[in-house]
Amino acid sequence: MAADLSALRTNLTNLLGDKLVSIEEKLGELTVVIKAAGMLGALKRLRDAAGFEQMIDLCGMDYSTYGDGAWEGKRFAIVYHLLSVSRNARLRVRIFAEEDDFPVLESVTDIWPCANWFEREAFDLYGIVFTGHPDLRRILTDYGFVGNPFRKDFPLSGHVEMRYDPEQQRVVYQPVTVEPREVTPRIVREETYACK
Repeated sequence: MAADLSALRTNLTNLLGDKLVSIEEKLGELTVVIKAAGMLGALKRLRDAAGFEQMIDLCGMDYSTYGDGAWEGKRFAIVYHLLSVSRNARLRVRIFAEEDDFPVLESVTDIWPCANWFEREAFDLYGIVFTGHPDLRRILTDYGFVGNPFRKDFPLSGHVEMRYDPEQQRVVYQPVTVEPREVTPRIVREETYACK
């Protein structure tokens, strides 16, 4: 297995050339970091020349508090999990968006059509925009939802709640009615609680 990873590492280093930022081995898999500029060409080479014909997952990442806040680098990244059935190999590819304020990367739907909904999910939950995507819109949250819930700076408690109003026959937003409370575990309460 180690020999296979070593050979794959050498092949990927030669194949990606100046687009390769870093390559590391952990838990028996390789993780490759690629530059955002020219990412489509590098990913096409991985598909066509390296044989990673399937993209099995794509996820967004927010590194703002990674490593207890010790992270020094770009904040948002997309991680692609690729599979080569013919070579029985897996590869993790990470690409960081150049800007933290407005993260933008290119869509890979022309390379792997299955990326469509994965990119919509990363757009909805992290606010990462994919240029060239055929239908980039929210997929999990409501269209009127404000913010991106998987960002590390997203507030833990909201200010409005959504419910269906049968009188208006539509969804309405109203201020949150849940009051914060302290829940004390039963083992901390007094001994005579609920005893008669």
